[in-house]
Amino acid sequence: MDAVTYPTPSVAAFLTQSLVPIRVLHDSQPLASRFNVQWTPTLVTLDAEGAEHHRSVGFRAPEELIPSLRLGIAKCAFDAGRVDQAAELLDRLVSEFPHSDAAPEAVYLRGVSRFKATHDPQALKQAYEALKAEHPGTEWEKRAYPYRLL
Repeated sequence: MDAVTYPTPSVAAFLTQSLVPIRVLHDSQPLASRFNVQWTPTLVTLDAEGAEHHRSVGFRAPEELIPSLRLGIAKCAFDAGRVDQAAELLDRLVSEFPHSDAAPEAVYLRGVSRFKATHDPQALKQAYEALKAEHPGTEWEKRAYPYRLL
């Protein structure tokens, strides 16, 4: 990723403006053990207290790294109970990177975030319908399958 992904201007800008990136070698102790880094690259999205919320293992092309990291940031907000913020972050991810590998999970989590914010089950059904239309056959469409009945 040092040769291809990180030098891309949009990636470099995102990393410096949106995150506090820290590089830990796969055999650097104790951090490699604490975060169960077994392969490189392993990207772990942590909150301010150091709790893990998202993980990506293996090479990410420039067009896939930013959506993956944005998903991690949204998961930090979601897990902290800031579901409105999570839904906004996921909206942006889906609108800017609709065909990324992170998009199906973002659509699913956006539906869950909206449901948790409003208690309206239609948010879950809309997530399923969006997944069925835009990301058929994905793991996330399958996870949302029961929501079709709402």
